Amino acid sequence: MTEKSKALVLDFGGVISRTLFETQPQNERALGLPEGTLTWRGPFAPESDPLWQSMQAEEISERDYWLTRTKEVGRMLGEDWTSMVQFVQRARGADPASAIRPEALSAITAAQAAGCRLAILSNELDLFYGVDFREKLPFMADFDVIVDATYTKILKPDPQAYETCIRRLGLTADDCVFVDDQLRNIEGALAVGMQCVHFDVRTPGKSYAAALALLGLKQTEAIDA
Repeated sequence: MTEKSKALVLDFGGVISRTLFETQPQNERALGLPEGTLTWRGPFAPESDPLWQSMQAEEISERDYWLTRTKEVGRMLGEDWTSMVQFVQRARGADPASAIRPEALSAITAAQAAGCRLAILSNELDLFYGVDFREKLPFMADFDVIVDATYTKILKPDPQAYETCIRRLGLTADDCVFVDDQLRNIEGALAVGMQCVHFDVRTPGKSYAAALALLGLKQTEAIDA
């Protein structure tokens, strides 16, 4: 591929960054909480997380889910937390790179080497993580386009969110491979004509391999067992 005629478009939380569910032991240590304090497991144990089930049923938004968890954890520490940034920065601020999926870095490198454009399409990148968080991640400079609803106020699955990203990339919808861990956002992308991979946080390697395959590339790293 000699021209940037295709694009890999990624959500951030869950797709590029490991979820807070996956890093609960590290979160507890960073927050000074006893092991096992954080019991909610989201997609890893949905039957034990009624709030997650409510989000999946679209009774509450993803922002609502994480604001509730943020307030809960803040209260555990005797503090009044009102923003997801407070949670993330306290749990991960010292070493944000440790939360980045190696499969994501491998796929980003492969797509870029093949001449593909790179984009992030997020509903709450800076809202949840803060500007300082991404400034500590050198690979973020590799992205040609970052569309963050923190600023645009247009959330996936609104068609305008995808169309804004596609327009900034200068490509057509079917030239873009979109990866997200929330089904509602995948359905929104399909509706505007993007190629999609519904990312499974339990098997990130397989999900990235599927995305690269849609770009005509191969995953060079070992995928999940």
